[in-house]
Amino acid sequence: VQLQAFGGGFVQAGGFLRLSCAPSGSILNINNMGWYRQAPGKRREFVASITTGGSTKYADSVKGRFTISRDNAKNTVYLQMNSLKPEDTAVYYCNTDWMRYNSGHYEYDCWGQGTQVTVSS
Repeated sequence: VQLQAFGGGFVQAGGFLRLSCAPSGSILNINNMGWYRQAPGKRREFVASITTGGSTKYADSVKGRFTISRDNAKNTVYLQMNSLKPEDTAVYYCNTDWMRYNSGHYEYDCWGQGTQVTVSS
């Protein structure tokens, strides 16, 4: 597993959760990072992304409710999810297009193992 995601759980509609994702090894730096999700029977879809400089993008379905942020010193990305809806129920995955280990080795298109978010109505 290249990235590890944490923070999923079960919450009622209108509630909130905060996801975090960090690499599992000794990383020198990570490029752009993002969150995706996959609901049962559906394709994986984009949720949010953030560049190393802090520029963000969001899917229309989560704009105004979700906030992506990152701590470059910790090589960690976060997803604050507020006003959750049942349709937000999915497995959430983090991703980076590349990261560089302390050894100098690069990994490309890295994914986490996913964390389950369930929102009840």
